[in-house]
Amino acid sequence: MKVWFVVLIAALSLAYAASTRPERAWPAYGGGAADNRYSALKQINTRNVGKLQVAWTYDTQDGSGDTQNQPIMIGGALFGVTPAHRIVAIDAATGKRKWQFDSGVKSSGPNRSVAYWAEDGEARIFADVQSFVYALNAKTGEVVKSFGHAGRIDLRDDLGREAAKQSWVITSPGIVYKDLLIVGGRNPEALPAPPGDIRAYDVRTGKLRWQFHTIPHPGEFGYETWPKDAWEYSGAANNWPGMAVDAQRGIVYVPTGSAATDFYGADRIGDDLFANTLLALKADTGERIWHFQAVKHDLWDRDFPSPPTLVTVKRNGKTVDAVAQASKQGWLYLFDRANGAPLFPIEYRKYPASTVPGEVTAETQGLPTKPAPYARQMLTAEMLTNRTPEAHHWAVEQFAKLQSGGQFVPLTVGQETVVFPGFDGGAEWGGSAFDPETGLYYVNANDVAWTSSLNPAPPARSRSAEQLYSANCASCHRADFAGQPPQFPSLLELRGKRTEQQVVTMIRQGGGRMASFPGLSAAEASALAQYVLTGDNKELASAGPATDARINQAYRFSGYHKWLDPDGYPAVATPWGTLNAINLNTGEYAWKIPLGEYPELAAKGLKDTGSENYGGPIVTAGGLVFIAATNFDKMFRAFDKRTGKLLWETTLPMAGNATPITYEVGGRQFVVIYATGGKSGRGGTSGGVYVAFALPAVK
Repeated sequence: MKVWFVVLIAALSLAYAASTRPERAWPAYGGGAADNRYSALKQINTRNVGKLQVAWTYDTQDGSGDTQNQPIMIGGALFGVTPAHRIVAIDAATGKRKWQFDSGVKSSGPNRSVAYWAEDGEARIFADVQSFVYALNAKTGEVVKSFGHAGRIDLRDDLGREAAKQSWVITSPGIVYKDLLIVGGRNPEALPAPPGDIRAYDVRTGKLRWQFHTIPHPGEFGYETWPKDAWEYSGAANNWPGMAVDAQRGIVYVPTGSAATDFYGADRIGDDLFANTLLALKADTGERIWHFQAVKHDLWDRDFPSPPTLVTVKRNGKTVDAVAQASKQGWLYLFDRANGAPLFPIEYRKYPASTVPGEVTAETQGLPTKPAPYARQMLTAEMLTNRTPEAHHWAVEQFAKLQSGGQFVPLTVGQETVVFPGFDGGAEWGGSAFDPETGLYYVNANDVAWTSSLNPAPPARSRSAEQLYSANCASCHRADFAGQPPQFPSLLELRGKRTEQQVVTMIRQGGGRMASFPGLSAAEASALAQYVLTGDNKELASAGPATDARINQAYRFSGYHKWLDPDGYPAVATPWGTLNAINLNTGEYAWKIPLGEYPELAAKGLKDTGSENYGGPIVTAGGLVFIAATNFDKMFRAFDKRTGKLLWETTLPMAGNATPITYEVGGRQFVVIYATGGKSGRGGTSGGVYVAFALPAVK
């Protein structure tokens, strides 16, 4: 008996050790510090992938929402997030829950993963809920009380602004380097908004160790690219999609988004470093090594939308360690990791000046000469939908009313401007994958047009509920409350289903994609909630405290308008979504295919249209690219990584708007996708179910 017990313990120890090896685990968001979404596993390969079957499922039974979660797996446990942002540990071989952590903080919306740190027998999970980062014991899920303040840090602190009035939500996990947790966050897209500082915290104590100002302070590099006091009142230029770390060089690569306000920048005249920038910082100290700004003085919300990918390429017979960064515009940038030298030339061209009073656009913008963009760049009359003669006729009539000039055409007052690819990309938050064996880089993209314009703004501090709504809500939810589902929900659906206090809580705390509005007074929040629920345009007795005179919001964004035909389909010709394989050694495409379908159109013979897709690919040594992502067909697919040939597909319980992972436990390779349906729209359901696939077990 004792011998068998010893053998059993030894076997379990070996299994645990195997599941913690980097090539067997998925220990971080994106697969590891390099964020290349690559796995060396090949038990599942091109020859047998057609035999994949469901190995287990775990239904969070925790509501619905657009969680976008990619779990991690290490030590035989899968760590993930539920729609209500509870943290769960699941047995990676069976799908049985080990523990669950509930912070007590109500939360929803994007929460893309957790971070993991271990040393000297201690292991911690860093979990994000709204503005807080919790340190949890990886084995038990219990809060580590010695971290921060009773187990958590508040990311609204240390920003040089009144913490209680800041909206800061962390949607992508921080990244671990040595004993540091380096984090960014999501900020409001209009002022007031906090600055998007990059910060590093001690993994043991939660103490702030360094802080990089993305809106430079006096004396710091880039300060002259803003108005002299912008660091005191401007905001955003934040890292919301995540980061990558070159552990050998000690460099963290940080992509940032646009500065607030997104579409009118009269109060931030200048190039606005370090907005829309790929930053290379010393991971130990936060010092800048190099940077590249992709969009100067951004007026189109052209954030860097996904983490960078650390890759190795060949140039002139030499091996070069590089960093690849996808963009919403559909362009891929490739730089030498050490010094930021572009590996494909970048050309700077002149673009139109703004006609909006007070606005001063950047004279030039830079785009790489290679690779060719993976999304179309300018909408022309020849590119309008031909789905039906009626839809085409409608599109021709509407297109004649639009301004369409390609990239970097400023929005105008009184006429809608085409933004193509749309505000959601091009590439999005799902990330990209890189295969070191072939040198191929895989990126999925949306290829749908959106439109928008600018309108004169109401007074900065308003005296009516309608004016408050126009100033704070209409850009996303429209003046008629109808929104643009599924990205921006209709507020009409709240009527009769939510109380005034519930809506006030939503305004105060935010939720999903919506930022919080802690700067509104109690009277303003109440009046706004009543207006949303009843249409009652209450007059406010007081306009509240004066807005900072340095903030100029004379014009406001008219809203996100996805350009759809009368039947609700994209008004441009197909493909509406693609999966692309780019050879980073040459800059040429290995293959490009439509990704996704509309089931009702496919049933009528209109197949391979592509569709909007959210969530990214992974690639394996088994010769496979796995991706779900597609909004409407609920498919999870595997492609031959060399050719793009479809080798396997299955229908998920809901759309898999997330990025999958793969790992090995107990000698068996699993592929897991989180099905949420959060972006599906068109009557699709949403929830939160982890689905694991594997080859049939050997009996």
